[in-house]
Amino acid sequence: MKVQTQRAFNFNAGPSALPISVLEKAQAELIDFRGTGMSVMELSHRSSTYEEVHNQAINSLKLLLSIPDQYEVLFLQGGASLQFSMIPMNFLQQGKKAGYVMTGSWSEKALSEAKLFGDVFQAASTKEEGSYRSIPKVGDLKFNSDDAYLHLTSNNTIYGTQWTDFPDTGDVPLIADMSSDILSKPIDVNKFALIYAGAQKNLGPSGVTVVIIRKDLLEQANTNIPTMLKYSTHAKNNSLYNTPPTFGIYMLGEVLNWAREIGGLTAIAEQNETKAKLIYDAIDTSNGFYHGHAEPDSRSLMNLTFNLKSKELEKSFLELAKQEGFVGINGHRSIGGCRVSAYNAVPIDACKAFSEFMVEFQKKN
Repeated sequence: MKVQTQRAFNFNAGPSALPISVLEKAQAELIDFRGTGMSVMELSHRSSTYEEVHNQAINSLKLLLSIPDQYEVLFLQGGASLQFSMIPMNFLQQGKKAGYVMTGSWSEKALSEAKLFGDVFQAASTKEEGSYRSIPKVGDLKFNSDDAYLHLTSNNTIYGTQWTDFPDTGDVPLIADMSSDILSKPIDVNKFALIYAGAQKNLGPSGVTVVIIRKDLLEQANTNIPTMLKYSTHAKNNSLYNTPPTFGIYMLGEVLNWAREIGGLTAIAEQNETKAKLIYDAIDTSNGFYHGHAEPDSRSLMNLTFNLKSKELEKSFLELAKQEGFVGINGHRSIGGCRVSAYNAVPIDACKAFSEFMVEFQKKN
């Protein structure tokens, strides 16, 4: 059996890279967690040992994101895709409308699900401008003061666009899918009534969904829905109403500890800007050999998307990159091209190596 001695340059869009120190700690604790003689996966979710893990993860997230006391932090299952349904089920009241800002495939899916439960509309869309190449200007959003909520997707993994500024919606609850850029930079949680995120990009392994929800929004929720689909059920029970994904929450807590140890969100944001610049510089100085999908003022720091001059060159580029150990750089099947997902745990050295590969490939072709 071949033993892998070198870590891959992992640019997968999700599940994505995890910090090596977190993986090593999980490996060391896998069989005997804190002297229990059991793995954390074997602990009862009602035990005091697991409850400590659970609560530490919640508190770490509150500290990192500076989450005010008027918010609940929930650990749910079903991914962001279940949130597409839970949100309108809970908050799209009869006689109200909900606005959706269209910036990519995930906002399209969120809108499609919401249509099953009530009256929704597009508050803005950049699709007509050329396959979602940009983020709408905050001033161009159209919504009404009595809307149930306004929904947006903060980062678009497929198209490589990202919001840099968020709207002030006044009394209209602002809801954001932050699955692919949560924890990548400081944010003002106070702007949002609800933030949700699948863990598998920046927070941990797949299987956990984080929801940050303002308590006054909870009080307005529809009660005539199934128990497991009520946010209040999980808030009242500290996300322990049923068996949670215990190992995923343990891993999430360790990723949060790692984030705090390396300097928190300010340090992480600086690293992400450095990583993205390495790739974007290779694109921008290539004289058109590489061309980015996103407009420069809408570029994502998480998912860097680009094409080459021809499909033949693209195929050759992707094949050679794979041979060189770069994993996960094929663009999404819906738009093709190339995509570098430089999430928090992707080291700067990996982006530097890929940038150098891009420059060398251009020289040879």
